[in-house]
Amino acid sequence: MSFDIVEATIPEIGAALAAGDITSRQLVLLYYERIAEHDKNGLTINSVLEINPDALFIAEALDRERELLGPRGPMHGIPVLLKDNINTGDKMHTSAGSLALADSFAGEDAFIVKKLREAGAIILGKANMTEFANFMTNGMPSGYSSRGGQVLNPYNISTPTGGSSAGSAVAVACNFCTVSVGTETSGSILNPGNLGSIVGIKPTVGLLSRCGILPLSNTQDTAGPMGRTVRDAVLLLNAMLGQDDSDAAMGTNTGRIHEDYAVFLDPDGLKGARIGIPRDYYFEELTEEQLALFNASVEKMRELGAVIIDPADIRTAREIKYSSVVLNEFKTSLNAYLARLGPGAKMRTLKDIIDFNHAHPQETLRYGQSTLIDAEYTSSGTLTEPNYLRDRATDLRLCKELGIDATMKEYDLDALLFPADFGARITSRSGYPSIVVPSGYTSAGAPFGVTFSAQAYQEPLLIKLAYAYELHYKVRKPPSLDSFV
Repeated sequence: MSFDIVEATIPEIGAALAAGDITSRQLVLLYYERIAEHDKNGLTINSVLEINPDALFIAEALDRERELLGPRGPMHGIPVLLKDNINTGDKMHTSAGSLALADSFAGEDAFIVKKLREAGAIILGKANMTEFANFMTNGMPSGYSSRGGQVLNPYNISTPTGGSSAGSAVAVACNFCTVSVGTETSGSILNPGNLGSIVGIKPTVGLLSRCGILPLSNTQDTAGPMGRTVRDAVLLLNAMLGQDDSDAAMGTNTGRIHEDYAVFLDPDGLKGARIGIPRDYYFEELTEEQLALFNASVEKMRELGAVIIDPADIRTAREIKYSSVVLNEFKTSLNAYLARLGPGAKMRTLKDIIDFNHAHPQETLRYGQSTLIDAEYTSSGTLTEPNYLRDRATDLRLCKELGIDATMKEYDLDALLFPADFGARITSRSGYPSIVVPSGYTSAGAPFGVTFSAQAYQEPLLIKLAYAYELHYKVRKPPSLDSFV
């Protein structure tokens, strides 16, 4: 086949499918070959945890449907990888990278997976991830799971992958799939998106259903699309949309969502946009190279018509400290998820998982499980702890009301611009959306990006900004898979 899947976008693949230059079945086989050559052999990048045994059958069926009825939409016949904490009611496992859940099958698709299938997407497989969304222990490297092993960064072996959607980001970067779905609680899309030189959209909590996703935090979790271009990420976002009354967070989106976010892909989206840069606190860990890459990005935005307010500091940034919210919510959320698994499930509580790991230390406890133990014995599972209630209120006050909201109002901003994923903590505790976009590479080849953030349900604005920036500042390049730095 003459069709080249490397860096191929959804519109390009769709055009090739429409022209008969390739079929979805052939497309899946091309990804199989690339995964076999580079992910499971040679460099052993290790980003793909599991392949859907029915992927080829699904692809053939979608090819036949296209021939007889035409395509359902842009995602018809497009292969997608899912993070391993997203339920699929098929022959694949959902384990969050854990050996304790290695034999766990979900009873049905997560809501967003149902929507993907309705859109004609091919669920190619599951992506490796940092075990339990990097909430298992202190000191575990990003991208490591006891079930899947260590994901490597294809740009530079000494550079972390970022977590916890490591496999989802790396698989997209390496062209092992067209697009992927990750999840985020506090940087788990933005962090690996930044370090994988891809686009990651962390939506407002409430835009996408969380039902059927193995949870970490009831108040901060969200799924989100990951792609090599803003357009691809937006098309994947569109395919996951839908109102799910089972997710209470979705009640906040009334009158604030759109059927098609692709209409906001505006080449002139930066013109007149007021973008604030919170220099204080968020730039302290940047190297000189990273700072130069960030400043060059800002200058490009100015050239494209953006009004840059620099600095636009967040006055509460240094007050935002450790919060017990996720530690307390994890046990409650996980136990509720496990209780809903089918009758054959062996793991029903967090304690069951801890006990399993204790019984299999060589396989499961390479880095320990101190965080799991803390969550089990710190939390009652009822969210009545005074420190939890105080921290939840404090997070909203410092991150949302007196943080982002106050800064946006003070400087009359449309959006904030952070280096890399450094704003993930304040935006995640606020439940606010962000988009990370590649902005270059260091001399060692390590990717570096910028993140646009805004207030709740301002995805249209963020898409405009990110798309215009990407379109006029084409910096992404695929990694070389022939050798590592």
